[in-house]
Amino acid sequence: MNEELNNVLDVMEEDTQKGKFLTFSLGNEYYGIDIMYVTEIVGIQPITVVPELPDFIRGIINLRGKIIPVMDARLKFKKSPKEYNDRTCIIVVDVLDLSIGIIVDAVAEVLNISEDNIVPPPNLNSGGRKYIKSVAKSNDNVTLILDCEKLLNENELDELMIANE
Repeated sequence: MNEELNNVLDVMEEDTQKGKFLTFSLGNEYYGIDIMYVTEIVGIQPITVVPELPDFIRGIINLRGKIIPVMDARLKFKKSPKEYNDRTCIIVVDVLDLSIGIIVDAVAEVLNISEDNIVPPPNLNSGGRKYIKSVAKSNDNVTLILDCEKLLNENELDELMIANE
């Protein structure tokens, strides 16, 4: 009986999160992450550099006793680096059994976006498109919805798993 109740509660929680995206900015561009991946948002904090990781992986942080690798979204998307400031945040997401921090310029808001306002990404270049799951239209803005499970390739995930042990 208890297991059935937990399953129903899980389904209800998924339904309440459907169509909700945490939005953030990198410069003048807005991105969104499905809220179901987000575990928390923290301000920028000291990062310990781990040797021999890709450049966009800035290192690891100690978040209340849990070691979490952090990646800089600017560097991952081949944008120019920017000095961190008081608006810089780390969005902690759970992806494929791994907690990862994503450094962003600023967190904007949680948006409710109906399926009618979400379209497939345009067929431009294949480089950055692999991370883009869809494009959301809200008011006069365009928000690129990221596919959290494709932010890191298999080799990068393996490297992070090893660094996280």
